Amino acid sequence: MLAQITSLAFGRPKRGRLSMAAALLNVLFISALGVSAAHARTLETAFGDVEVEGTPERVVTLYEGALDAAVAAGVKPLGAVTSRGGDNVARYIEPHLGDDRPAIMGVVREINIEAVLAQQPDLILAPAQLADEQYQLLSRIAPTVVPPTQPLAPDNWKAEARLYGEALNRQAAIEDAIAAVEQRAAEVSQAVDEAGAAGSAFLIRWMPGGPMVMSQNLFAAGLLAQAGLDVQDGGLVGERGVHSDVLSLENLSQVDGDWLFLATLNDDGKAALESAKQSSAFTRLNVVQQGRVVPVDGQLWTSANGPLAAQAILDEIEAALLP
Repeated sequence: MLAQITSLAFGRPKRGRLSMAAALLNVLFISALGVSAAHARTLETAFGDVEVEGTPERVVTLYEGALDAAVAAGVKPLGAVTSRGGDNVARYIEPHLGDDRPAIMGVVREINIEAVLAQQPDLILAPAQLADEQYQLLSRIAPTVVPPTQPLAPDNWKAEARLYGEALNRQAAIEDAIAAVEQRAAEVSQAVDEAGAAGSAFLIRWMPGGPMVMSQNLFAAGLLAQAGLDVQDGGLVGERGVHSDVLSLENLSQVDGDWLFLATLNDDGKAALESAKQSSAFTRLNVVQQGRVVPVDGQLWTSANGPLAAQAILDEIEAALLP
């Protein structure tokens, strides 16, 4: 019966598939509806109050930030989605997992309901953009925690991590992880200031079609700011936007600051960047001539978030600014 449940996208799944999956879930999990919630914690989520009992042991994460928070709290999830631009979890988090690699539940914007069911989770940690149809299915499998949607801001990850930590019943571990990030950022900022390495900075993701300026309100941009840099977007990113439109090489001068952090997600993006580096529009940038272009991993810098991602980014900031 489980094999009949197909993969469902985070976007707009087909009604027929949703109806079939809902019917199957009703059959498979009707007995779970009567479980007592006498000792449950009540969490405020995007879909209203959700009750979670005890300390969950079988956890599935459907969002990179949820995986990061869970691992930071000392939990090794049974399932996770792939990172953006990859076919497995993000490279930065692999050392924290050791041999306990989670089963893959799908790609970044698509989950496989059958794969989730197979893990028999007692908790599902999902992304803020989870569709209602998806939630209705997943919440029949196990309590599903979806963070409330917030306006784009660099510190959103902290509220999400705290919600996931509460769901996991590991609140103290999450608070310790967040405090460690704050302390580390302050130390890096002081060292950057003492070294005279501060200045303006742009974060760019280089795609096959060209470069896009990333918003000042993103996770990584917030860490650059905490480290003492003046993060800018050249007025190219809308108030609610995540990134600008693709810039032509002729307009690269608009991102010619003191530091340029260049992210790529895949081989196609890397190839496009290498080609652009041969152009005079790139080589004449002052930041290039000063040797202050910092190549970074797009999975980490433009897709991930959480306490472990923050520490990894701060490591790279320190290595670049304080060699």
